[in-house]
Amino acid sequence: MNSPAIIPPQTILITGCSSGIGYHCAHSLKNLGYHVIASCRKTEDVNRLRDEGLVCVQLDLADEKSINQAWSEILELCNGQLSALFNNGAFGLPGAVEDLSRAALEHQFATNVFGTQQLTNLTLRQMRTQGYGRIIYNSSVLGFAAMAFRGAYNASKYAIEGLADTLRLELAHEPISVSLIEPGPIASHFRANAYHEFQTWVNTEHSPHQNNYNAMIARLQKQGAAAPFTLGPEAIHKVLLHALQSKHPKARYRVTKPTHVFAILKRLLPTSALDWVLRKAGGDGRR
Repeated sequence: MNSPAIIPPQTILITGCSSGIGYHCAHSLKNLGYHVIASCRKTEDVNRLRDEGLVCVQLDLADEKSINQAWSEILELCNGQLSALFNNGAFGLPGAVEDLSRAALEHQFATNVFGTQQLTNLTLRQMRTQGYGRIIYNSSVLGFAAMAFRGAYNASKYAIEGLADTLRLELAHEPISVSLIEPGPIASHFRANAYHEFQTWVNTEHSPHQNNYNAMIARLQKQGAAAPFTLGPEAIHKVLLHALQSKHPKARYRVTKPTHVFAILKRLLPTSALDWVLRKAGGDGRR
């Protein structure tokens, strides 16, 4: 059963709005007449977005108490009518799998998976009470096609895809839709943030992957687009609008040419051939 189209002036909650995709979509939807509730982890970003005219709450997806506190504030701001949730908040922790400690993996999953699903479950209860809603997860091409030196992020997005697919099946007879957006390279601060996470969590001193890390660091520090076919965040806004307004929202929205290509190749190629393509595409960490 499909939920009714979410058109202005209905209310949408967007996580991870300090920059990039979340920032662009929050402003763009507000300009279209939506009642946007943005969220950011840091106080200074919350204040900055409020100064820009957005309704914004402080919400740290890695902190269970922060989510519960923010949720109470969100319910007041939307008067108990939250039409849509865009799960955009996430980050990447690069590094070879064997160099990722248990703590590093828990750090990655706390935000990208555990916090995201906690907020989704709170939202779902409200949507069931009001009788409609749309839940949209921002996943990645790396949610179905893994690349080297991105293991923690790959795994977190694979997990999100599994949760979203399961939730969609469980809600098949309710007026609440579930969609995944699967971007490829999008212009944002993602690489700069990932480099900070890498420096914090990965000890490279005795790693057998040191040469690969040198190439990876150069990519993370590169100014401008570091991968071919990089699009701006407006590409996400376009499919987000369809997921909100279409009578029949898609289960998956693939954005950028690499995402479409890898989806086709994953269906057609044997694993060994796909592995070769993914190794080349990743360039041993250079792309």
